[in-house]
Amino acid sequence: MIRHIIAAAATLLAIWAMVFMYRLDREADRFGEIRKLIERTKMEVKVEKHPGAAAAQPASTPVKPQAPKEEDETAKKLKSLQERAGSLMAFKVSPLYKQKCSSCHGVNGEGIIGPKLIGKSSDYVLKALHDFKSGKRKNYVMYGLLSKMNEEQLKALADEIGTFQQKLEASQRQ
Repeated sequence: MIRHIIAAAATLLAIWAMVFMYRLDREADRFGEIRKLIERTKMEVKVEKHPGAAAAQPASTPVKPQAPKEEDETAKKLKSLQERAGSLMAFKVSPLYKQKCSSCHGVNGEGIIGPKLIGKSSDYVLKALHDFKSGKRKNYVMYGLLSKMNEEQLKALADEIGTFQQKLEASQRQ
């Protein structure tokens, strides 16, 4: 009788283990798909600075010489547009931030798809990064981005993001 109970318990444990392994395999497949998606959507950001109004025109469009009055008017319009739109890149960020964070959190952490990072302390950001990497906070995109990063890279990102508020304020004073 006891043998039958032990056999039944062992059978139930084996079935449970098979179901558990199946669920883990499905989760691993999901992470694999997320990793492939991240790899397909990686982009390199190259920013080139172009002086003056010529930067606003496509390279294939010939630049026509303008009279001084037209130049002043064009300069005023460009200045007005810049003031209304703000600076695309208020301050410089590291290549690591550009590659891993900017597509969701914005070029300077102003938030796009992901939340705004400006004003967050480096300690808060580092804890959040650890929570995402460990799975304590669930976000498959963040997990996929952070899974291969080492502690040094996480700390560098957190320290950099922690300085965004001061960098923004400094760039606005200029």
